[in-house]
Amino acid sequence: MELHLHLEGAIPHEALWALIQKYGGDPSVPDREALRRRYTYHDFPHFFDTWTWQTNFLREVEDFTFIAEAVARDLARQHIRYVEAFFSPTDFRRHGLAPQRIAEAIRAGLARAPEIEIALVADLVRDMGPQKGALTLAQMNETRGLGVIGVGIGGSEQRFPPEPFAAVYEQARQMGFRTSAHAGEAAGAASIWGAIRSLRVDRIGHGTRAVEDDALLDALAAQHIPIELCPLSNVRTRVVPSLAAHPVRRYFERGLVISVNTDDPQMFDNSLAEELQLLETQFGFSRDEIRGLILRSIEASWLSPERKAQLAASFRADPHWNTD
Repeated sequence: MELHLHLEGAIPHEALWALIQKYGGDPSVPDREALRRRYTYHDFPHFFDTWTWQTNFLREVEDFTFIAEAVARDLARQHIRYVEAFFSPTDFRRHGLAPQRIAEAIRAGLARAPEIEIALVADLVRDMGPQKGALTLAQMNETRGLGVIGVGIGGSEQRFPPEPFAAVYEQARQMGFRTSAHAGEAAGAASIWGAIRSLRVDRIGHGTRAVEDDALLDALAAQHIPIELCPLSNVRTRVVPSLAAHPVRRYFERGLVISVNTDDPQMFDNSLAEELQLLETQFGFSRDEIRGLILRSIEASWLSPERKAQLAASFRADPHWNTD
């Protein structure tokens, strides 16, 4: 169960290698070992630069069908049942690709792995500004039949605050989209306040730096705003200095609604199973607490009440659910 996963950051390395070769190779990655080494980051801007480099190999509409199928099959192999996956159609205007066609291509690829359910969340990409964000939103409104259920803003949070997107988010709500925003990852607590007060988001992506403001933690708990936490991502982009410094346990004890997710698993060499295991081994979560987090993640999803109940029942009925 994943509520914060980026499709482009979940491309299996074998599939990405095929795309690199399709477009003539790259001297910075002469072999697969060099590709693996590429995914070590000095800080968050360095990660973002690597993201931009990687997505440059998505140049044709059919590339999105190819990666969507590869990602879906990889997630299904891990026995993940439901995902709300970000994709960033605005990023690919540089290749002349229309966001509607990208959404169509992604859905075609996901349909080839029917054993997993993946809903889509369009990242409006804050670096592009609210005007282009509004254009992407309008284009995504044409794709509602393709399972695009929400919008968010990722990108360079430290340079582009959330407040200018307030009108775009209001329009998204009027269109029936659910809303999230990356906040408190590469910028501080003020960014989260902006997402809550100006964007009126349904969920917060990352939210790691809410720990810097007690009043903010109280507000998040009182308003039951779910936080899409990504512990290993935050360590590997140096947003937090170490796993021990991550606030996941403090948020849980403070009563915040949290889910645990992988963010960009092929760029961070993590898996959801590893994230959940670390809750137990590094943060002292009991198996019952982890089961509770999974059920609260289902409740924080944007599924219908009926589908939430069905999904929760399927977890409880699994023979491994109560294994300690």
